[in-house]
Amino acid sequence: MEEGFDIWANPSSPHAEGRRARAALEDARERIKRTLGWEGELIFTSGASEALWIALNRAKVERRIVSAVEHDAVFRAAPGAEIFTGDEPLDARTLLAVQHVNSETGTINPVSDMVETVRDNGVITLSDCAQSAGKLGLPKADMLVVSAHKFGGPIGIGALLVRDFNLLEPVGGHERGYRQGTENLPGAMGMAAALEADEWRTTSAQRAAFADRVSAQRLTIGEQVDYIFALTHPSISAQALLIRLDAMGFAVSAGSACSSGTLKKSRVLDAFGVPDDVAARTIRVSLGWNTTPDELDRFAQSWASLA
Repeated sequence: MEEGFDIWANPSSPHAEGRRARAALEDARERIKRTLGWEGELIFTSGASEALWIALNRAKVERRIVSAVEHDAVFRAAPGAEIFTGDEPLDARTLLAVQHVNSETGTINPVSDMVETVRDNGVITLSDCAQSAGKLGLPKADMLVVSAHKFGGPIGIGALLVRDFNLLEPVGGHERGYRQGTENLPGAMGMAAALEADEWRTTSAQRAAFADRVSAQRLTIGEQVDYIFALTHPSISAQALLIRLDAMGFAVSAGSACSSGTLKKSRVLDAFGVPDDVAARTIRVSLGWNTTPDELDRFAQSWASLA
């Protein structure tokens, strides 16, 4: 990022400084695609929320169908979207959005299998991979959304991965006309560097050991990742848990970070069929790229003292 600030200029400018910035931007774009194993196009955005907005609002479709457990950003971007039930007739006029890894429970949705099921009907598929990119292999959807700060990159940079630009209606401006606003060159370079670093302070074995220690209180909903946990306390409310754990030095949330300021029941837990009384005692614990084994051990001990 420091290198990006040193060479920053508007990458769309034709002068020498602009051309230098453009070269650095395109280098970051190719590095990100290569690290993720993506052979299509990449549109830089300010994060996952903007990428979702572009996909849901600029796709050349008439219908938008989304799963009930999507991130709130999906419902804000497409408030009129239909909720997926599995019984809908799907055709080439339809966009189907299914999150890869759920941000509140860590559940892995079988996106690639769903894509195979609807591909012959010409359905355009979109998957929010903010919680999986850089950690799991990407699903085989037509459009994917990634966010840099989820894998140790800077805040304020993300991307929409698109199989073919023809899936989207251009709006003019930057990023080949598919996004307005000057590109964030330092952010793009930081995003590429973070992906390439792939630096988890904890090993998969250490995360698995942590999962075993909190398994008695973990909500188990399908196949799950080892870095997002929904933990339910036997008697203490989620809001009280947040306060007590914060005093112990742990930053956790109730629901996704974008909606954790509310006191209403999590829409995602409700969609997964979690009873109201259980949801009211459930918190979300996520492990970051810089989480250490010592922090996992201290949290497990603190949680045991509460539970």
